[in-house]
Amino acid sequence: MASVDIENLSKRYISKAGGDCLALDDLNLSIEKGEFFALLGPSGCGKSTLLHIIGGLNSADGKILINGQPVKGPGLNRGIVFQEYALFPWLTVVENVAFGLKMKGVAKRERLQTARECLALVGLSGFEERYPDQLSGGMKQRTAIARALAYDPEVLLMDEPFAALDAQTREILQGELLKIWEKTGKTIIFVTHSIEEAVFLAQRVAVITSRPGRIKKIVDIPLSTPRYEEEDIRSSAAFSEVRHELWKLLSEEVVNSGTLNGYGGSSKAVQAKGSEPLGEGLLLQAQTEGVEQQ
Repeated sequence: MASVDIENLSKRYISKAGGDCLALDDLNLSIEKGEFFALLGPSGCGKSTLLHIIGGLNSADGKILINGQPVKGPGLNRGIVFQEYALFPWLTVVENVAFGLKMKGVAKRERLQTARECLALVGLSGFEERYPDQLSGGMKQRTAIARALAYDPEVLLMDEPFAALDAQTREILQGELLKIWEKTGKTIIFVTHSIEEAVFLAQRVAVITSRPGRIKKIVDIPLSTPRYEEEDIRSSAAFSEVRHELWKLLSEEVVNSGTLNGYGGSSKAVQAKGSEPLGEGLLLQAQTEGVEQQ
């Protein structure tokens, strides 16, 4: 397990038009060892950018510390799962999972054994010799998660890993992910557009403002665990209460970011229609359909 500390983090880059763009501004955050932490915000707010900086894939001003040690680039103490599966089509499932261990020089017998154990953890025992094109979308994402777990990282970074899946598969994998988290004790940082997904999975949720991204508020999720064992927890009063709190925080940022342009008129017009900035259903549609500009 590892703690993650972010200190005075800012990220600028040059846009395609040649202008200076401030993506993240003076961001400070502490994530505890073994915590399941979600990053929630409108499209383009810098959620994925922040995750990539923690992963060492992008540079930024400020500090990222893993167990007190500065992040200077990619490292084996962090595993990353992207929305895209990024599996090698010419390798079997077990070979895909073992690929990183092969690059580390781990002996074949040991790396295949580790890969099989990780596949069992994600519920893919019996599919070791299949190829990616023989798997469903959910199974491909399970394989990607197993690959990230294979070299036993302390921190698992997940960038909207279930966004492309159908609703039923997404809910199943959310429950499976919580089981993996409980078994492994990993620190997980999870990026999502979905309020419901954040509430179901995380212990705490950071709501990020529209660009430039700052921490607007960190919300504790006071739900019992293990959540996947509680029947229809998403319909409970406690779930609905915290979901609505996050919706109120996020709706203002969705309007400010301009995400709703194209969803029934300008964001100003939507905001003027009622006392709330926008309807809850419309917000969720914008979250689901908005394109990340990061």
